[in-house]
Amino acid sequence: MRKLTLFLVIIFLCTLFIEPSHAGLKKLAQTGLQFLKVDVGARAAAMGGAFMMTGDDANAMFYNPAGIAFMQNNVDFFVTRTKWFADISYDAGGVVKNMGNWGSIGVSFITCDYGDFIGTRVATTEKGYVETGMLDIGAYAVGFTYAKSLTDKFTVGGQIKFAMQHLGENLLENGETIDNKVSGLAYDFGTVFYPGYKSLRLGMTVRNFSPQFKYQTTAFQLPLTFTIGFAMDVLDFMGEHQNSLLIAFDAVHPRDYTERIHVGGEYWFMDMFAIRAGYKFNYDEESLTGGVGFKSNLGGIDVKIGYSYSDFGVFDAVNRISLGITF
Repeated sequence: MRKLTLFLVIIFLCTLFIEPSHAGLKKLAQTGLQFLKVDVGARAAAMGGAFMMTGDDANAMFYNPAGIAFMQNNVDFFVTRTKWFADISYDAGGVVKNMGNWGSIGVSFITCDYGDFIGTRVATTEKGYVETGMLDIGAYAVGFTYAKSLTDKFTVGGQIKFAMQHLGENLLENGETIDNKVSGLAYDFGTVFYPGYKSLRLGMTVRNFSPQFKYQTTAFQLPLTFTIGFAMDVLDFMGEHQNSLLIAFDAVHPRDYTERIHVGGEYWFMDMFAIRAGYKFNYDEESLTGGVGFKSNLGGIDVKIGYSYSDFGVFDAVNRISLGITF
């Protein structure tokens, strides 16, 4: 077990301090179904997306599937809404069931509403086109997750998900109509390792691993992402305490960009009120994040409400709100 600890620490340090040879190149426009990369949940977004080692409830299915194995309650459920730019919005949610010694299972979903688009077609009119009505445009993904602690220090989890995107129809010159739709399976895998030093945990994830998707003759990859990171409650150094101050760090290696860093923090007061903040490094627009959370027990049911604010520079900001129920 000590060798495994040393191995993970070495990989983590290499990720931080070794600059890749292609760091000067930005890998742009290499993946599709970008909605799979959007931060899901107000808690995770408020912490700058540094949630790989933080999630221990249904939210974890979108960051590290191994995290659901740490859920203490019987069932956890959440829904969230993100108001994006240009009338785009995302709705997501999930439910996790604690199966005891059998591990934990969960189901998640995310849907993307791209707003209203009016279709047009070239025509010999004064405008040069005619309207063909509203286009059917949207995307969604549904996933099934399983996680289990193999030992008291090492946990693994995986998710299989079905993703679909529909971008309307095209009418060809020969009169044939083409449906611009792609769908297929994608896979996530994650681990969590507790080396035994206070609440420190290390881990890694691989998200959106899949074969190529294809629109007619154009093939593309999903936004495959490899992440390694750690998290710890720094108030552990103060001995026993009622509050907590969680610090999380994720080093992200995406297929379609250079390496990125996510840093976040979360302070819980009496397990009732939380203040969160984070920062995303090496993004063109995203940077500072923040938010708050509330938790209350109503008749044996924990109700959780979260809000997050994400600064997007010239695009102003993105707001998220989440509602969770645990029992």
